[in-house]
Formats: sequence, C-alpha cells, structure tokens
Amino acid sequence: MKKIFAFFLAITLGGFGLLTLFLSTSVIFDLFGIRAKEGNYVLFVVWSNFISSILYLFAAYGFFKVKNWTTLLLGIATVILIIAFIGLKIHAGSGGIYEAKTIAAMIFRISVTLLFAIIAYLRLSKK
Repeated sequence: MKKIFAFFLAITLGGFGLLTLFLSTSVIFDLFGIRAKEGNYVLFVVWSNFISSILYLFAAYGFFKVKNWTTLLLGIATVILIIAFIGLKIHAGSGGIYEAKTIAAMIFRISVTLLFAIIAYLRLSKK
C-alpha cells in the first residue's frame, strides 16, 4: 500500500511539475503564443515557478525512490514561492502591473507545494 501511495504522489507531483515547466518556459521563451495569453505577467514570479518546476520533478523522483531529501526539495520550493509571493505583493502595492489571477495562482501553488512537503515529511523523513 505504501508503494502505491508513493507512486501516486510521484505521478501527481511529476505531472504538476511538467505542467508548470511547460507553462513557465512558454512564457519565458514566448513559445506557442502563451506570453500574449498571459497578459500582464510578472517575470520574477514566472522564474520562481520555473525553478520550482525543476524541484518538483526531482521531488517526484524522490517520492518514487522513497528518498528523504524529497522533503528538503519541496521545502525549498515552498520558500522560493513564498518569497516570490511577497515580492508580488510589494510589486502590486507599488503600482506595478499584474493579473489578478496571479495572486490566486500563487496561493494555490504555495498550498499544493506545502501540502506535498508535509506529506513528504510525514511519509519519508521518518525513515
């Protein structure tokens, strides 16, 4: 049962990581016209998502192989996203342009990453 749960977590996190990698690189490198569809994106938020996507993919491997360093990777991704969110709030507060959906997306991404970090801690770090 534990192997199935770890496999499910690895697949879910890997899919989340691949989706995040695709979307962030599409905005950064203006692929497939996604940059225009995103509107007023904030570049440092996109870069934080890109870095987090790489960490998600390594963490997915860590879930699959049941490695305790998975928690550290997801913790680092959470911190990166929280710092980017604080930066976004400062950017917005100082009159910078942004999309309102970016705030909601960041809250969702931080919550999902934190949830995976907690699960990794509870499942993997106690071994």
